[in-house]
Amino acid sequence: MGGLPFREGERKSGASWYVPLRQSPDAWLRSQRGAWRISGLVSSMPIPTPIAVANESAGDTQANNLFSLFLHHHLPMFSPALPPLAERMRPQSLDEFVGQHHLLAEGRPLRSAIGKEQPHSMIFWGPPGTGKTTLARVIAAHSSCHFLKLSALLSGVKEIRAAVTQARQLREVQGKGSILFIDEVHRFNKSQQDAFLPHVEDGTLIFIGATTENPSFELNNALLSRTRVYVLKALESADLELVVQRALADVERGLGARHLSIDDQARRLLAESADGDARRVLNLLELAADLTVEAAVDSADGAHAIELGRIDVTRVRQVIEGSLRRFDKAGEAFYDQISALHKSVRGSAPDAALYWLARMIDGGSDPLYIARRLVRMASEDIGNADPRALTLALNAWDAQRRLGSPEGELALAQAVVYLASAAKSNAVYKAWNAALAEVRSQGSLQVPVHLRNAPTRL
Repeated sequence: MGGLPFREGERKSGASWYVPLRQSPDAWLRSQRGAWRISGLVSSMPIPTPIAVANESAGDTQANNLFSLFLHHHLPMFSPALPPLAERMRPQSLDEFVGQHHLLAEGRPLRSAIGKEQPHSMIFWGPPGTGKTTLARVIAAHSSCHFLKLSALLSGVKEIRAAVTQARQLREVQGKGSILFIDEVHRFNKSQQDAFLPHVEDGTLIFIGATTENPSFELNNALLSRTRVYVLKALESADLELVVQRALADVERGLGARHLSIDDQARRLLAESADGDARRVLNLLELAADLTVEAAVDSADGAHAIELGRIDVTRVRQVIEGSLRRFDKAGEAFYDQISALHKSVRGSAPDAALYWLARMIDGGSDPLYIARRLVRMASEDIGNADPRALTLALNAWDAQRRLGSPEGELALAQAVVYLASAAKSNAVYKAWNAALAEVRSQGSLQVPVHLRNAPTRL
């Protein structure tokens, strides 16, 4: 532990953690920085939180900072694990909620419904980390409704029926309404979605579903007709920076007890790297904070504790290295982005086409899938206007297969730029589809006599 006074900790059964010391905290801090007085910490006794550290002469700020960082780095080894920062900082009220101004600004229908304590059944559609679950909880709290939560990944009709029974009992016994929140509701099949309908209609419960997929494609019309769909947007960078600042300042739920600070540039970089996701920005912040604390307590020079307790750009870059943009190869974002690439090529916009290629590669899309789509584009959109396009697309596919990533991706980029810049003709594509339609509509017509193979006079 780099000269720090802790020995291995040992957990006493059933209660607090105890930390035996090689020397008293007084003696250790005195040897490090001078004469210190520790209030509330006794060797081999349960460690209270927070611990007050006071200097008998000068340097109180540095002492408190160093010892606070030290404790918050090493106490997790002797304390029960806390929930992740993103869960601890989940907003508890509308005043704490960040973003979604188009839904929650004064006078907007959803804000009015919440203010009047008249919630209705609804679907929240938006990318991860935009507040779908949190908003459902806030609505339940404002309306004094009991909050029931199920995950479509882990639940079936049996769990739905149990939740409905509980909601009915609460209404009959306590006169209290219930909000049933279903996360990832698009993963329920038709029969599971239909199971909600009678209970939504008779007022047994208020239904709130959350989905990252387009409800028009993934949810039953019967369920959609009984709910209102609200679209949640990815958070702006300014909103995410506010989330970071609140987490660093919050002593009870956030990182405030660590006395950390963050550079303006580092905060902006965190927000940009989170890609509109509040959960992601808090996860990245927590990692950056842990690395910063570790560096501070491992330093032998306590005089620089304040500087060491600052999260800088270098630390943020460490935690975001390898972080991917939002991309779901099985979901709607995947099809949206490949569509954007195809339409950029078709529209002769090479810069846009390169951008969407980079987005897909950065997000983790299979380069060989993209290569196959480029071959399709070469035939469908360029065709005989520039027959070389097909050859170049095939060569790019072969280069990616032989070289792999990242080297082969340059060949894909070359092909994308060529296809976007080439002359366009979809004549072959249209003619082929017309021929197929003709064949399917006419049945098995005989080959005309003058076109048949006639090896004999018969």
